[in-house]
Amino acid sequence: MTSHHAYTQHHPVGARVPLVLDSPHSGSHYPDDFGAQVSLDQLRQAEDTYVDELFGAAPGLGATLLAARFPRVYIDANRSVLDIDASLLASAWPGPALASRKTELGIGLIWRLLDTGEPIYGRKLSVDEVTRRITRYHQPYQKAVKDALDDTHAHFGAVWHINCHSMPAVSTAVAAEGPGIPRPDFVLGDRDGTTCEAEFTHFVREALVGMGFEVKVNDPYKGVELVRAFSDPASRRHSLQIEVNRRLYMNERTREKSADFGALTQSITALLGKVARYAADRGSHHCGHAPGHANCGHDHHHHHHHHEAPMKGKGA
Repeated sequence: MTSHHAYTQHHPVGARVPLVLDSPHSGSHYPDDFGAQVSLDQLRQAEDTYVDELFGAAPGLGATLLAARFPRVYIDANRSVLDIDASLLASAWPGPALASRKTELGIGLIWRLLDTGEPIYGRKLSVDEVTRRITRYHQPYQKAVKDALDDTHAHFGAVWHINCHSMPAVSTAVAAEGPGIPRPDFVLGDRDGTTCEAEFTHFVREALVGMGFEVKVNDPYKGVELVRAFSDPASRRHSLQIEVNRRLYMNERTREKSADFGALTQSITALLGKVARYAADRGSHHCGHAPGHANCGHDHHHHHHHHEAPMKGKGA
């Protein structure tokens, strides 16, 4: 395990597979310089509480798991560094800025509003404090994700990336689709088929449906910066966002685990086992040698499965 003030990185245990997971919104370390006007309890409603724990079996299956330590309302690791909310700043932003729809909703790089629509700050933020949040937290987290993906891709010739989130059971005031709409059990996001092979999205969807879950694809979540920035399906870099409905495992108000937490964790662990096998079957022959190869210039401490034909599936 690697610890950094911005993130924790859990390294693969045992046989390594070309799979990387990251949880950008499960952080709960609130920096002293936050300066919010709302209570800590209100701020914590925005956390993807326990998501890193739900997916915690990943390293034992040969995958890398990264989790942010800082909260998304302080600075959102799943946003572009350009996603600056000018209305929050005490003076003009000195660098490039490209506000997105998320910024318009008040949930850009630095959140302006809570999910309830309530303003987080009773003040303007200085350029220096925003810059400090970027350099101390946002950039190190995104670099850690990129480095893990690059390293895995260099070793296997391919990488599958799962960006892990949770969602409120019912859409909130800042939701793109409007408030009060019930959410399915899981939402998979591949930015309308642009961030991973259609086969991978289909595989994950079918695995979850087979366990009895209701699954939607790109509705209402398509995926944001972490699946966009580092994916390139043509180069065998596949990123998929997974949103888990919080009602499946916790009390949304108190953030306490529900009686179903263990069962959901088991289901997600079963899913990860399938995904690890999927990735191992497709990414283990980077060196181009036949089964039983040697002397290809790097270690192969990962699985080789030569008995299964690749699954063919239509994209969801």
